[in-house]
Amino acid sequence: MTHEPPSTAPGPCPGRSARRPGLPPARGPAPPPARGRFTDWRLRFVALSLIWGFSFLLIKVGTDGYAPFQVTLGRLLFGTAVLGAVMAVRRERLPRSARTWGHLLVAAFLLNALPFSLFAYAELTIPSTLAGICNATSPLWGMALSLVALSEDRPTRRRVAGLGLGFLGVLTVLGAWQGFSGLDLGGTAMALLASLSYPVGWIYVRRTLAGTGSSTLVLTGSQLFLGTVQLALVTPLFTSFPTHFPLMPTLAVVALGALGTGLAVLLQYGLVQEVGPTTAQMVTYLIPVIATAAGVVLLGERLSWNTPVGALVVLAGAALTQKAVRTPRPVSRG
Repeated sequence: MTHEPPSTAPGPCPGRSARRPGLPPARGPAPPPARGRFTDWRLRFVALSLIWGFSFLLIKVGTDGYAPFQVTLGRLLFGTAVLGAVMAVRRERLPRSARTWGHLLVAAFLLNALPFSLFAYAELTIPSTLAGICNATSPLWGMALSLVALSEDRPTRRRVAGLGLGFLGVLTVLGAWQGFSGLDLGGTAMALLASLSYPVGWIYVRRTLAGTGSSTLVLTGSQLFLGTVQLALVTPLFTSFPTHFPLMPTLAVVALGALGTGLAVLLQYGLVQEVGPTTAQMVTYLIPVIATAAGVVLLGERLSWNTPVGALVVLAGAALTQKAVRTPRPVSRG
């Protein structure tokens, strides 16, 4: 996700099963997993968790050599290239309706261009660990928005309790009792705004792009393409063309796009089809854990006690806000 994910960058749809940003809701029941592939989907689940968890580290490394808008443009460009290649191989047809393209343009801004750029700017002044934890607040924002935006998602006591618990966790992460001492409020606010942008985008997608007749892969690929166009128009207005291409930041941007946006969307797409969205969405709760570990071990970022404790409270609250959906256990079908 940064999360997301894809499309990147991760949290659940308001009041529904979580989906990575940029991946429109799957339509209809998911087909049962193929026999004998239980281990295979578990490996892909772990791979997806690692890819999205490391995305925040890649953003931090990318911004060491490039402006935030350049990082986002590269991310979308390489992500679009991966999905475009897959669509070409599968001979997928692009949407023909101008109305659909118009809605995808808005979705691209809310789910890709805006949050990806905000996270990139945020990580100029905040650790990648904090950005990853802020990303985990998406389901909490989604639950709050569903109170007014989605009439079919009425809150229960359990979910409202989860909402309150989750935001208590946010205050713990930020060290509210210390007056947010030592915290860059601007960067943190941008990261939280990025996580808010995802559920706003999901609500918009649910209201406008359901039943278009196009596959999830086509809608996602088209959305990433439009996000790339948006950044290609904006980036030259705020940055100059780079005079050199440092190795590590360049590799980070390529990996962020090709893996963290392109490949990750394909993995999520396959998992939703094979084991259903309820199982696939569990990756959301691993992302901040991996992002925190990666930032501390590989980037040497400092970690106070309140950060992991608050993150656990955030994840517990996010889990409570999700509807309990009974799904067959994939292992029983193997």
